[in-house]
Amino acid sequence: APLLQYKVWVKPGSEQSFLYGNHVLKSGLGRITENTAQYQGVVVYSMADVPLGFGVAAKSTQECRKVDPLAIVVFHQADVGEYVRKEETLT
Repeated sequence: APLLQYKVWVKPGSEQSFLYGNHVLKSGLGRITENTAQYQGVVVYSMADVPLGFGVAAKSTQECRKVDPLAIVVFHQADVGEYVRKEETLT
């Protein structure tokens, strides 16, 4: 994760929401790597630089600055909480 080019940091209040499988909203966005393109794969970090999972940027960096707080900025794909949620079905 530290070597990847595109990263998104979520605020502490949005970490739990992401770990339960929800998308990241603009209101929960802490930081985003400059020049991230729309639909680019990103690693999602907590503000303490702990990798939480990964997703796809729903908006580019420039678009994120202009959208309303309830807009989705990162589509959820996978997170570290999936093991706990789906433990009985994983093989």
